Amino acid sequence: MSDSVEKKKKFSLGETDKERRNNLIVIFLSVILIVVVVLLFMQRGEHKQIMRSLNAEKDSIQIELNQMVQNYDSLKTDNDTINSQLFVAQTKVKDLLLEVGQVKKASYEQIERYREEVGSLRRIMRNYIVQVDSLNRRNKELMEENAQVKQEYAQIENQKKKLEKEKERLSQRVEKAATLEAKSLVAYGINSRGNDVNNSKKAEKIQVNFTLGKNITAKRGAKNIYIRIQRPDQILLMKSKNDLFRFEDLRIPYSAMREVTYEGNDLPVNIFWDNNGEQALIPGEYTVDVFADGSNIGTTKFSFKK
Repeated sequence: MSDSVEKKKKFSLGETDKERRNNLIVIFLSVILIVVVVLLFMQRGEHKQIMRSLNAEKDSIQIELNQMVQNYDSLKTDNDTINSQLFVAQTKVKDLLLEVGQVKKASYEQIERYREEVGSLRRIMRNYIVQVDSLNRRNKELMEENAQVKQEYAQIENQKKKLEKEKERLSQRVEKAATLEAKSLVAYGINSRGNDVNNSKKAEKIQVNFTLGKNITAKRGAKNIYIRIQRPDQILLMKSKNDLFRFEDLRIPYSAMREVTYEGNDLPVNIFWDNNGEQALIPGEYTVDVFADGSNIGTTKFSFKK
């Protein structure tokens, strides 16, 4: 019996109510302290995880900004205006990259702001990529068209030489009396007000003036008069590859044409080349050929200054 009483005393919280109350308070506070310590450790671990996540996000932003800088370096164009805009856009990317790199501990708010700025910069870059790609594609097409025109012109010139030799052999059999003549043939540049100009930058049109000479044997009625204007670099001015006319046994391109009604008497004719929407005229000597009834009826030259 004494052993049983002794065990009860050994595991009791105290002999008096006050001792038991104080011991309970100590136990309760100890439990709370343990819980607080555990929560602190958990919070510290969670904080570390958050910081690792934020730093990983920051690294991802830096990698994306570096890629954007490299993408801007790869954008090439001959357009000075676009190049200037590309430089400004790339500078903004570099500035943001520098700012992100200087941040030691990024916050949620900073990461969110950086993500929004990166998204905006990415959209701007994509727009420039589209513009540069379009410009480069158009430049390539123009170069190919220019090369094709030169090749076609070279072929025409070769054919023209062959035709000239043939023409010399058959010249005695041609009825020259019925061939029209472009008399007083002149060509010059004019501006938007119709005034003569000799500066290639100021000229908006090329005016070709001549008189179809009197010829009582020539066929009368409606006639198409064609002109071919050749630049100093041997390029033919033309609006469309489909603008063709028959010259002897060929169909060759022309620069401009006009229909007239010829009644056998002197007939003044004006034909214009409108350069609006075309490549700028260049300085140097231009050659103008006039054609009617499948024949070259006149040739003249004029020059533009720089």
